[in-house]
Amino acid sequence: MDTMEILQDILDYVDEHISGDITPEQLAARAGYSTWHFCRVFQWGTGYSVMTYVRNRRLAFAAYELASRQRILDLSVKYGFETQSGFSKAFRRHFGCSPGTYRLHAHRARPLPPSLSLTNNYLIGGILLEPKFVKLPALQIAGFVLKTTASDGENNQAIPEFWKEYMTDGRMEKLHSEEFVKKHDEYGACFPEEPETGKFEYVIGVETREGAAIPGDYQIRCLPGATYAVFSTPPSNADHFSNAIQGTWNYIFNEWFAKSGYEYAPNCADFELYDDTCMSDTGKVCAIYIPIVKKQE
Repeated sequence: MDTMEILQDILDYVDEHISGDITPEQLAARAGYSTWHFCRVFQWGTGYSVMTYVRNRRLAFAAYELASRQRILDLSVKYGFETQSGFSKAFRRHFGCSPGTYRLHAHRARPLPPSLSLTNNYLIGGILLEPKFVKLPALQIAGFVLKTTASDGENNQAIPEFWKEYMTDGRMEKLHSEEFVKKHDEYGACFPEEPETGKFEYVIGVETREGAAIPGDYQIRCLPGATYAVFSTPPSNADHFSNAIQGTWNYIFNEWFAKSGYEYAPNCADFELYDDTCMSDTGKVCAIYIPIVKKQE
């Protein structure tokens, strides 16, 4: 076998034993090289050091399993991290957010078997989504709260149903008729997951006027001040709007964060902003606001 075939065999072996014990010495022996030579060849062929590659693949498999009912602690152990905090730190460094935040928003297919021949010839196509950056002060929204969880994808069914009920049962019209409404743009805000229960709050609401009285049948939440990366979803018609939104979320958490130099800001909330740009049946666009900070090296 030539060098690329040997390396491809090593990549396949790593995936097959992803939750087992893997060392450079073990892989070098399989390749028939000295450890020193193998590490140099592996870096040349893949662009990664051996254990950085193994760690990244473990994180990719863990990300795929986050939507299941498995606890983050169990995934930490399964994929070879000594502590949950060590796993969470590595996950945040790689994906730009905590495992809990990732589970709320992104959906990753099972990692495909790696292919050096495809990787070396692969060009990212389609629409390149580049955000704009804005700094916003804290603001108050009032509206309605859904408590849900990302386990088994519950939120992917519960949140669309929540919107459907809100738009058809009279609550939307009532909310927008209130005197406390500052702007009629609607927020779909996602607050941090509760570590103990895995549940999080999703809020449909509008910005309120300062000092205005708010009736008790509305719930009030504060969006903390933060710097946001703001993504606009690709223009789409009504039938494909939800897919465009979910596709943008997946892009943000599976691709953009890893290459951006930023990470998800702690103790903040993200939100979708629905304004006049998403009111028509065609060319609908939604803005997604992600709170960010510079990644710490």
